[in-house]
Amino acid sequence: MSNHGEPRHDTRLWHPFADMGAVRRAELVIDRGEDVWVWDTQGRQYFDATASLWYANVGHGRREIAAAVAAQLERLDAYSTFGDFANEPALRLAERLAALAPVDDARVFLASGGGDGIDTAVKLARRYWSELGQPERTHIISRAGGYHGTHGYGTALGGIDANRAGWGSLDKDVSVVAHDSLQELTGALEELGPERVAAVFVEPVIGAGGVYPPPEGYIEGVAALCRQSGVLLVIDAVICGFGRLGSWFGVERWGIEPDLVVFAKGVTSGYQPLGGVVVSGRVAEPFWSVPGSPVLRHGPTYAGHPACCAAALVNLDILEQEGLLARGRELEGDLFAALSALADEPSVAEVRGGVGLMAAVGLDPELLAADGTAVARVAMAARQRGVLVRPLGSSLAVSPPLTATPEHFELITDALAWALDELARSSALGAVGAGR
Repeated sequence: MSNHGEPRHDTRLWHPFADMGAVRRAELVIDRGEDVWVWDTQGRQYFDATASLWYANVGHGRREIAAAVAAQLERLDAYSTFGDFANEPALRLAERLAALAPVDDARVFLASGGGDGIDTAVKLARRYWSELGQPERTHIISRAGGYHGTHGYGTALGGIDANRAGWGSLDKDVSVVAHDSLQELTGALEELGPERVAAVFVEPVIGAGGVYPPPEGYIEGVAALCRQSGVLLVIDAVICGFGRLGSWFGVERWGIEPDLVVFAKGVTSGYQPLGGVVVSGRVAEPFWSVPGSPVLRHGPTYAGHPACCAAALVNLDILEQEGLLARGRELEGDLFAALSALADEPSVAEVRGGVGLMAAVGLDPELLAADGTAVARVAMAARQRGVLVRPLGSSLAVSPPLTATPEHFELITDALAWALDELARSSALGAVGAGR
């Protein structure tokens, strides 16, 4: 049976991050979208409180983006950018992103998404040091709770234990430190020796790991440590970029200058798959200096895909022209305040947010220990009230489109309050039943 009781045929689609034994006959099939709303094939309407997977920044149904993609497909459907090949949309997008990024003398390596971008950044960081005659600098430091995609390097770097389990040892030259401790990062650098460390990877606000804003001074402190030790600083802006934190790459609000910035998601608002890395001139220099420079033997087939780049260019126009870029910062307090009304619920441990248009409601650890399905049950109950939220470990995360308003935030709060009440009622009934 589906989530709403309709019988379904056994699917052939293997869903990411899914219990396929449960999902195989119970898919929620999304049929269409318009702004902050989506509808399923049964005609039911939902508020998209997660902007799909953190990416629908300009909202759904933007006809101008669809038109740009269609026009590009009619002119040039696709062509490789390997070697000396290029296309106009890719050239224009690289120029524009380089000008917008808080990176000195930037170069832009385009890819198919955030996972590609992370793998590119890891390989580039290590290869950079090798070209500088320091091949021993291969170690990467990341943070607990950090999510860097599911490609090989991203899985190895990830700070979410469940995502690393069962794959074997993917990369021995990785260390994971606490997400909020400069002291622990300092200790790791001292223990490893900076001369062995290639880079530190940081999400400005940890996203899929549960929405954890950085402590005051943390981002600036990491940047200072990297400068002092000579280690490259890589900012993973895949979730935080393109308005989610109120600026183009999110990290600008801390006034630092990274060596590399990984981006994806909001660069096209999900209308086409695109990601990449903004690379500082210093890191690019060994590969760009003169003819005969070392070749970076890396890149996905669809790097610089013209239709994807066309979508990104129009999406950037929308963010800029409609004043959406700043809304992540303008509305962060409203979203956090709305969800903070849930903090007194008995099943809620804490509400996190206040930095960007993203927040999370963390459930009580004792409740989760007694009922490992509690987070998923709350998300499903909110869905019944017409609001889509994202279950993440011990928390419910929200990250609505930048076109959302404070009135929409009340919808989220009301749906979660009702869902938490439903959880309490069902738990009480279960306790009574168990005592009989």
